[in-house]
Order: sequence, then structure tokens, then C-alpha cells
Amino acid sequence: MNTAENPTAQDRESLPTESELALERAEASTRHESLFSERAANIKQSAVRDVFDISLRPGLVSLAGGNPYLSSLPLEKIGTMAHQLIAQEGLTALQYGGGKGTIELRQHICEVMAEEGITNVDPENIVVTAGSQSAQDVACKVFCDPGDVVLCEDPTYVGALNTFEAHQIQVESVAMDEDGLVPEALRERIAEVTATGKRIKFLYTIPNFNNPSGISLAAARRQEVVDICREANILVLEDNPYGLLKFDGEPYPTLRADNPDDVIYMGSFSKILAPGLRIGWALLPEHLTRRFYLASEAVVLCPPTLNQMLITSYLDGHDWRGQISAYRGLYAERCTAMLSALEELMPEGVRWTTPTGGFFIWVTLPEGIDTYPLLAEAIDDGVVFIPGAAFTPGDEPNNRLRLAFSAIDPEKIHEGVKRLAVVLNRAIDAA
Repeated sequence: MNTAENPTAQDRESLPTESELALERAEASTRHESLFSERAANIKQSAVRDVFDISLRPGLVSLAGGNPYLSSLPLEKIGTMAHQLIAQEGLTALQYGGGKGTIELRQHICEVMAEEGITNVDPENIVVTAGSQSAQDVACKVFCDPGDVVLCEDPTYVGALNTFEAHQIQVESVAMDEDGLVPEALRERIAEVTATGKRIKFLYTIPNFNNPSGISLAAARRQEVVDICREANILVLEDNPYGLLKFDGEPYPTLRADNPDDVIYMGSFSKILAPGLRIGWALLPEHLTRRFYLASEAVVLCPPTLNQMLITSYLDGHDWRGQISAYRGLYAERCTAMLSALEELMPEGVRWTTPTGGFFIWVTLPEGIDTYPLLAEAIDDGVVFIPGAAFTPGDEPNNRLRLAFSAIDPEKIHEGVKRLAVVLNRAIDAA
């Protein structure tokens, strides 16, 4: 036996404490390796989360995080609401609750969705979840077996891709252009997958201010997309956390509004209130509600009662519509600042999207430049972004990157884009 690779107990006695502890950690890390499920092998650390951790370093300008600007919230007022809830209704707020969520919050969710044209909703068909991320996971549990196919836009939300991978789902992307998901490309992808004998369970789509691209699905395409899926017996999962954040205050029509039996609608308070509360919801077609609710209850038992009651107090006691309007103005200003900085500073050959709402701008570099290796250079130069490869299935090089403008003031946006331009200029010159 090679003792350099497999030290004996006697050898260990002579090792420094730090080395001995390292060996013990290495052994512990492999001890239960054989117990992992196949599903566990597909669970990956989010590239976005990695970059968020880096973003905390002093001196860096982060253009990475899709965070709401919480400083605009009435924090003292919300703090008073939380205090009163615990002091006056603590026995309820700190207790277990119903698996679907409180009826009071579900009724308020109906009011929120009505702002986007979703009306005549029965609160019994709403399931409160731990953010819309949890709703995606439950949908996979309910509808997908390993090897089933899910369709999504290219690019799409990295958290959804991670969820699909964890459930051993085959992800097939569908092309987008400046008007969103391309209906003809959707038809072609469905035909291609069906020809292989695979089962397509649903289309996952972010039609309003897609994360990461900021692109919205054109009005003329919306019903066509649902119709194509209906004809193929494919559900539509509409993820709409940014829908109320259209800069001009006139939300785009949702897919769910005119298609109650074919669309599962996922909403969230993360972008219109606060992500730390971890409250979202799914609006289900009536015939799917029970299965979805039971699957959700099996995981979380019940969503957090205190957080639900706090959101209810906020919606009852604050001008939440006015707050959303304030968010729209703030994000519109920051989006304009980023677009202006890109126009001023970006090298020739770089293109970007022009969103009408939401948090993100999608930047495309000349062909042949992979943005992932550029991240380390950008960090050295004091700026952080998310490489485009995080938002597509597969491991191919990607010449795109996501910038977020929501949580950073205009002056820092300009400085961040200035630093990024230096990195991109070097990459283009070297290509």
C-alpha cells in the first residue's frame, strides 16, 4: 500500500492537526457516497448563487443580482405590523396553518392578479408556495417522471433549469427573437420531440420581461402559443414574477387570463414586496388543484403563517398599488441609466435588449467569445455579471451575459458598465 496516499494510524500520529482534520473531512465526504440517489447527482450549485456570494466583496460593482430595491419600502410601518401581529395574534401567527395558505391571503392574491386581467378566480384553486421556485418544483413532482421532456425558452431562468435537472427531466429549448418565443419554433420542437417517442409534459415560460433577457412575448403570439400547446396536450406553466413591473403601468395580458383550463399561473411577492418572506403562489386549473395541493403539502406541510399574515396586513394597511407604481418609476430610471451607459461605453459589435419592464438586460458579444472565462477578469476589474451559459441547458460556450439594474443606483450603474466595457474591449481585441 502506498502510505503517501493511504496513511496508517501510526503515520497519522505524526501529522499536524490541520492535516489530520483534512484527512478526516476527506473520508467523511466519501463515506456515504454510495447512498446518494440518481436525482442527487443532478442537483448543482446555482451559478447565480456563486456570483451573488462574490458580489459581497467590498469595492465590487454588482450588475449581477436580480434583487428588488427594498429601501423604497415603508420598513418602519412593516416593522410595526409585524410587532402587532406577534403581540396580538401570535397564537395564530406562530402556529401551523392550512396547506393551501390562509384564505385571507388567497383572497388578496385574487386582487393582485386582477391588476393583470386575471378575474373570476376561486381562491380554492390557489396554493400558496415558498416563492414561485417551490411552485416549479411541485409541478415537476406532479407531472414529470424521469426522462420526460419540458420545453422552455432559450434563454430561461437558471433556477427552473436547476429544478428540471434535479428531477431528471430532459429540457428542450425553443428559440426566441425580439418578440419572445417563436411559435413556429415551438411547433417544430414539439414535432421533433414527439417523433422520438418522448412525452412533453409542459412548456415553462416567462412571457413578461423574461429572466434573463428582459424580452416580452408579443401580444399577437400569446394565444397562439397556448393554442399550440393545447393541441399537443401540453400544459403551460406561466411564471410571472415581474408582470406588474411594466414601466408604463399597463401590464401585458397574461396567458392565464383567457385560458383557465390550460395554464398553471405562478406568481410571487418576491419582486413586488420582499423576497425574504418567501411567499409565492400557483393558480391551478380546477381539475389539477387537488393533486398539486397534496404534493405541495407533502413537502412543506404548510406555508409560513406569520409571513402570510404579515403580507395580508401590508396589503390591508398600505397603498400596495402605489408602492408598485413607485417601483416601476424607480426601475424605469435605472433601466434608462443602464441603456445610456451601454450606448456610451460598449465596444463596437456588442448588442443588447431594451426591456419595457422587469430587472434585466441581455448583452450579446460577437460570435466566438465565451463570457464565462471573462467573469474572473471582470471581478479583477471590480465588476460582476452573470455569464449567459447559466441560462441555457447544456455546457456549450455562450457569448451572452445578463446585467441587472434593479438594486443599484444610476451612478454605480454607469461605473459598473464602464468597468465591464474595459473587459469586453480586451476580449474583442484578442478574438
